[in-house]
Amino acid sequence: MVYTVKQLSDLAGVSVRTLHYYDEIDLLNPSWVGDNGYRYYEDDAVFHLQQILFFRELDLSLEEIKEIMEMPTFDMLPALEAHRGGLKSRISRLQKLIETIDSTILHLTGEMEMSEKQVFSGFSEEEERRYAQEARELYGAEAVNASYKRWNSYTERQKEAIKAEGGAIYMDLVAVMDNGAASPEVQQVIGRWRENIRHFYEPSPARIRGLGQLYNDHPDFARNMRQFHPQLPEFLREAINIYCDRLEAG
Repeated sequence: MVYTVKQLSDLAGVSVRTLHYYDEIDLLNPSWVGDNGYRYYEDDAVFHLQQILFFRELDLSLEEIKEIMEMPTFDMLPALEAHRGGLKSRISRLQKLIETIDSTILHLTGEMEMSEKQVFSGFSEEEERRYAQEARELYGAEAVNASYKRWNSYTERQKEAIKAEGGAIYMDLVAVMDNGAASPEVQQVIGRWRENIRHFYEPSPARIRGLGQLYNDHPDFARNMRQFHPQLPEFLREAINIYCDRLEAG
């Protein structure tokens, strides 16, 4: 079976832009390129893409995936067994989170009581402590405590609206990425992003430049950004820098 880039995009549920990018970084090359410049993919490339998507589900970066799949000892069957084990572990954790959600709904509707410990069942206490400590080291305890105080001043409905807008911003940003980081459409979304940050602290140009860099460099933040698009951390940093350059230019 031979697929065009569009056909493979539809089959795998990834964008054409993503497949082009995988080709650019030599992570997934087409089986051949026709005289018309079109990319064509055979079955070996299809299974290669499947492996990439499995690794992405396990939160590996594209650089890590490329390194693994280029190893001379890489074997697809053992890799599939490893994917199976990793995904089963994730399913187990997600099931705990689903149970926590269900219990929280019952708690909020008055049908059961939950302890504070149960509210955070399924979350890693070690991760929560590490993120809080990293934030204090980056921004200072006073700034972090002020941000927490501001956040805790909102009602639950306000918090949900702020979080929903945050997710919508990243989805809207992905939708206009093809226009380029400097485009009016992208810069308008970055303006919304900055306004959303105001719910936590006052986002000066220097501060949001640093945040853009953090989202790109910190493995956990970058992994979260890549759930929206594999190139989002780098694109967001570039778009933020352009936005700040224009703010500072007056």
